[in-house]
Amino acid sequence: MGTGLLGYASYTGSFGLMAGAGLLLTLAAWSLHRPWRWVGVLTYVVAFVASLILPDREATVQELIGALLVIGGLGFIILREQEAERELAWQRNTLVALRNGSERLADARDEQSVIRAGMGILSTLKVAPNLAFVAYRQGTPYILAAKGAYEAMLDRPIHPSHNDSRSVQADHWVAEEALDLLKKPQRRRYHVAPVYGRASNHLGVLILTRDTDVDFDPEEISVVASFARLLGAQLGHLSAVHELRDANDLTLRSLGSALEHRDDDTGGHTTRVVSLSLRLARRLGWDDEQVRALRWGAYLHDLGKLAIPDKILHKRGPLDSGERQVIQTHTTVGYDMLQDLHFLPAETLDLVRYHHERWDGTGYPSRLRGQNIPETARLFAIVDVYDALTNARPYKPAWTRDRALSEIHSQSGRQFDPRYVDAFMRLMAEQQDAVIMS
Repeated sequence: MGTGLLGYASYTGSFGLMAGAGLLLTLAAWSLHRPWRWVGVLTYVVAFVASLILPDREATVQELIGALLVIGGLGFIILREQEAERELAWQRNTLVALRNGSERLADARDEQSVIRAGMGILSTLKVAPNLAFVAYRQGTPYILAAKGAYEAMLDRPIHPSHNDSRSVQADHWVAEEALDLLKKPQRRRYHVAPVYGRASNHLGVLILTRDTDVDFDPEEISVVASFARLLGAQLGHLSAVHELRDANDLTLRSLGSALEHRDDDTGGHTTRVVSLSLRLARRLGWDDEQVRALRWGAYLHDLGKLAIPDKILHKRGPLDSGERQVIQTHTTVGYDMLQDLHFLPAETLDLVRYHHERWDGTGYPSRLRGQNIPETARLFAIVDVYDALTNARPYKPAWTRDRALSEIHSQSGRQFDPRYVDAFMRLMAEQQDAVIMS
C-alpha cells in the first residue's frame, strides 16, 4: 500500500502525500532486518526524483526543502533507533555474559580454572579480539590466559626487552612489554585494566587490543573494569580459602604429630599412615575433596586416645574385657571432641568414628557392615592396621612386611573391603618392585 501511494503521489505531483507514503513505508519495513528499514527512504527518493522528470513538472523551493527534511528526518530516526538497538543488544549481552560468567567463576575450584573462566567471559563480551591476563609467578610476569593473537604466547614469561631498572611488577611496564609481543596492526587500539584482590592486593593486568582504529568507549571501559573487579574478587576469595585450608592443615598435622607420642613411642605413625593412605586414595581415583578429608581424618584418627588412661594405653600385654571396652571408646570420644570444628567435612568425622568397623559387621562402635561403612574409614582401616602390624607396640614386636601383607590379604571380605584390599596389595607390590629395581 505504501509503495502504491508513493507511485500515485509521484504521478500526480502530490508532495505531501508522497511524504506521508514514505513515512508509512518506513514504518511498515521497521520490523524487518536493518538494511530493509532503508527501503522506505530510498523508495521515497526514487519517487520524488521520478516526479520531477515527468513532463510539465517543476518542484518549488519549498517542496525541495520539504523533501530534504523528510529524507533527513527519516534517516535520522532510523540511525538513532539502530544505535539504540545496538546499545540495548550490548547491554543485554553484557548482563548475560556477566551472569553466566559469575556462575562459572563460582564453580571454579582452583586459580587456573578461575582465570580460564574469566577469560571466557571477557571473550563473550566481544570487547576486543586479542586478550591476555598477565599475573606474577615468583616475581616474573606470565601470560596465564589468552585469546586471539595472544594465544600463541600462553604461559610465556615476560622479560624486559632492555636492561634497565624498571620494576618488573609495574603495570605500565608489563603492559608495554606485553603489547610489544603483538604486531602493530594487531594493537592499533588497546586498553589495560589492573586486577586487584582483597585488601587491594595486586594480582595482575588485563590487556585488550584491537586491529581497528575504533577507540574503546567509556561504556566498554566501565564493563571491563567491572569484570576486572569480579575476577579479582573471585581470585582473592580463592586465595583466602586456600590460605585458610593450609592453616587448618598445618594445625591438624601438628595436632596429629603431638597425639601420636602418647600411643607410639617410636613416633612417625601419623606421617606413615597419612602418606600411605593418600597414595592408596589417589590410586583409587579419589578427587581432591575426598583426599583432603582423608588426610585430615588420618591426622586426627586417634584424637580420642587423649581420654584413655596411660595404664591402659601403654599396658604391656593383652587387655582384659573391661580395658578393651575403655580403649574402644576413643573412636566416639574423638568424634565428639571434633564436633565444634565446623570446617571439618563429614568424611573426616566418619573416619575418626568408624575406622575400627569391620566389613563383616563385627567391629565397633556401631557394628556397621560392608558398604554401610564410610569410604574414608574403610580405606584407612587397612593402612592403620598394616602400620600397627609392621611397627612395635608395648604389647607386641613388629611384624615383617610379608607377614603383615599376608594378614591383610587373609582379612579381605572379613575385616576389610575386598576391593580396597586388592588395590592396597597392588600398591605395595609396585612399591616393592620399585625398591628392588633401585
